[in-house]
Amino acid sequence: MPPYVDIESISELHEFYGVGKPKHPLITVIDVGSNQVNRPKELLTYRLSFYTIFCKKFTGTLKYGRSYYDFREGSLMFTAPGQVVTASPDMNIEEGWGLFFHPDLVNTGVLGRKMIDYTFFQYEANEALHVSEDEKDVLTTCIQNIRKEYLQNIDKHTTGLIQANIELLLNYCSRFYDRQFYTREKVNTDVVQQFEKLIKDYFAGETPMNSGLPNVGYFASRMNLSPNYLSDLLHRFTGKTTQEHIHLEMVEKAKSLLWSTQKSVSEIAYTLGFEHPSHFTRLFKSKTGYAPSDYRHLN
Repeated sequence: MPPYVDIESISELHEFYGVGKPKHPLITVIDVGSNQVNRPKELLTYRLSFYTIFCKKFTGTLKYGRSYYDFREGSLMFTAPGQVVTASPDMNIEEGWGLFFHPDLVNTGVLGRKMIDYTFFQYEANEALHVSEDEKDVLTTCIQNIRKEYLQNIDKHTTGLIQANIELLLNYCSRFYDRQFYTREKVNTDVVQQFEKLIKDYFAGETPMNSGLPNVGYFASRMNLSPNYLSDLLHRFTGKTTQEHIHLEMVEKAKSLLWSTQKSVSEIAYTLGFEHPSHFTRLFKSKTGYAPSDYRHLN
């Protein structure tokens, strides 16, 4: 097993990288090129207690979540507090920066409530954001403003201005991810089609009765995607979340069973993976406007 390191504060992070004492207790920007930092060279697994955004261009591999990823081009990678990252000994960072900020920094303002909307913090490494030179320049300007703000003497405006600049940076990342989804339309269309086949196959057999209703993670794991990435991709291309797709396919299967079999509503509910028929009835009615027993008798 590789050494396992927990890094819980910005001070510990600076010590880890060998870059002196931090200027702010809750946020820092570190130049992470190989000539700037003293990152340990052995295989290392570490977990950070804060949000991170890496903009890097390097050779070597990085294990992030369940996947190894080769960042030969400039890419942005996001991690949420508590995620585990493993760097290979051969990794050589050619250029880049890392933004690290503690949840306490954003939880005092509106941004703290918005962090859940930036779902890319829960993506896998192979779902990294690849930016053009112009886009990278925009993000670098945001980083420079953040750094400039926390390097000044802290006053009553400091935290609010840092939060505002972080939010601006994250909103640009959201825009650039939207661009990436659509510029890879062929690949993403294939993903949508693969998902639609998986969900139809799931409800075509006896899997629901044996395993229950599937969740987002079930399909994401079979497609080697993170649940958030799959949900975001489906929503952008179909207008529906993964959960909505699951419910709609379940309803279509229920309609078929109501019209083509003599099974009771309870039997159909169990066939579709519901432990309680009342939950099936409530969901079916919310999607169709009819209780299952009433729907069966429609002309």
